[in-house]
Amino acid sequence: MAGRAQPSGTAGSGGGAPGLLPLLLLLLSAAAIIPRGDGQNLVTEDVTVVEGDVATISCRVKNSDDSVIQLLNPNRQTIYFRDFRPLKDSRFQLVNFSNSELRVSLTNVSISDEGRYFCQLYTDPPQEIYTTITVLVPPRNLVIDIEKETAVEGEEIELNCTAMASRPATTIRWFKGNKELTGKSEVERWSDMYTVTSQLLLRVGREDDGVPVICLVDHPAVKDLQTQRYLEVMYKPQVRVSQNYPLQGLTREGEPLELTCTAFGKPQPTDMRWLRVDDEMPQHVVVSGSNLLISNLNKTDNGTYRCEASNAVGKSHADYMLFVYDPPTTIPPPTTTTTTTTTIPTTITDTTATTEPAVHGFTQLPNSAEELDYGDLSDSRAGEEGAIRSVDHAVVGGVVAVVVFAMLCLLIILGRYFARHKGTYFTHEAKGADDAADADTAIINAEGGQNNSEEKKEYFI
Repeated sequence: MAGRAQPSGTAGSGGGAPGLLPLLLLLLSAAAIIPRGDGQNLVTEDVTVVEGDVATISCRVKNSDDSVIQLLNPNRQTIYFRDFRPLKDSRFQLVNFSNSELRVSLTNVSISDEGRYFCQLYTDPPQEIYTTITVLVPPRNLVIDIEKETAVEGEEIELNCTAMASRPATTIRWFKGNKELTGKSEVERWSDMYTVTSQLLLRVGREDDGVPVICLVDHPAVKDLQTQRYLEVMYKPQVRVSQNYPLQGLTREGEPLELTCTAFGKPQPTDMRWLRVDDEMPQHVVVSGSNLLISNLNKTDNGTYRCEASNAVGKSHADYMLFVYDPPTTIPPPTTTTTTTTTIPTTITDTTATTEPAVHGFTQLPNSAEELDYGDLSDSRAGEEGAIRSVDHAVVGGVVAVVVFAMLCLLIILGRYFARHKGTYFTHEAKGADDAADADTAIINAEGGQNNSEEKKEYFI
C-alpha cells in the first residue's frame, strides 16, 4: 500500500514536471497487479457500425473491487487508462468512467478502425476480454445498364445492375412491376470492398412498354436502396373495325353502312387503308381516311372488308364480314270491306236486322326500313299479335253480317211464296143442295139450278 501512496504523492508534489507522466503510468501499472480478490467478471459486446457513424465500446465489471480498467486498440495501444487518454486520437471520447465501467465512443468510423479492441482489468492474474468492431460499407453506386434503350416486342434484352464498393458483398434482387424476377450475380473483391453485378435476361412484349424494371439491394448498411429503368417497347399496330351505322342492326338492302377503323401501335401507325378480300372494291364504296361508307347496300356488296395499318415494326389488319339481308316487307293498313253473305232458312218473323261495320285495330307499321331494327324484335312480335287479334275481330263481324243477311233473304222468299199461293174460296154452284134429303137429290137440285144461278164470285181470303 505504501508503494501506491508514493506515486500519488509524487504526482501531487511534482505535477507538470517533465517525465512525470511515464513514471506515473509505470507506478499505476505496478500497483494494479496487486491481488484484488476473486469473483470479478469482465463483460463487453461486439459492435457493428456503418462507415462514418459512431461506435461505442463499453468495458464493464461485475462485482468490482475498484481494480483498474483500461481499453486498448487492435495494435495493443492504450486508448484509455481509467479516465486518462494516452492515445492522441481526438475521435475517441470518454462517455462514462466509474469503478465498474469504462465507456468510450469512436466517431467517424472508417474501415481502418475495424478489428479487435481489448478490455483489461488489472487483477491477479489480470483479466482480458476483447470486443470486435465491424464496419459496414453500403454500395457507393447502384446503376442499371440496359442493352437496348428501345426494344421490339418479342426480343430478349439484357439488363445489368451493379452495386459498387460495398462491405460485405450485397445481394441484388430484380422486379418487373410487382413481379420478382431471377437474375445471375457475380461478385468481385477489391481490397476490403466488394462489387456485385447481376444480369437479367428479359423477353419483352407490348404489355411491358412503360413498365419499370427495379434493381433492389439487400444490405445490412442500407434499407430500401433501389434504382429503376422504364422499358420502352415498340410493337406493331392493333387494329379494330367498328360499325357506326346501322347500330347493332341488320345490314339490309337499300340501307347505308358506315365502318370505322382504329389502330394503336408504337410508333403510332400512319398508313391505313381499306381493301376487299378476294375481290375488287365496289365503285360506289367511299373511303375517307379510316372510314368506309356504302350509301346504298345491295347483295353484290357481300364479302369481307379488311382494314390494314402499318408502322416501323410491322403490319396488322382486322376484317369485317358483310352480309346484306333482304329489305323489310311493308304490310298495307287494314280498310273497311263489303262482305258477301249467304241465306239461311229460318222461321217466319217480321224482324229486320241491320249490319254495322266492325272496328278493326291495327299495329302502326314502320314508315321506313330504318325503323326496322334487330334490337326491336319484341315490338315486332307485339305488332304481329295485334294484327292477329284485328283479323279475328273482322272474321267474327263478317260471320254476324252473313247470318243477318241470310235472315233477310229468307223473309223475302217466304213473302213471295205466300203471295203466289191462293187461299180458300166459296161458289154458288151447289146452291140449293143444302135442303136436299140425300146426295142424289142435291146433285139434281144443283144441276137444275145452274141456269138461273148468278155469276160466280170468288173471294180471296
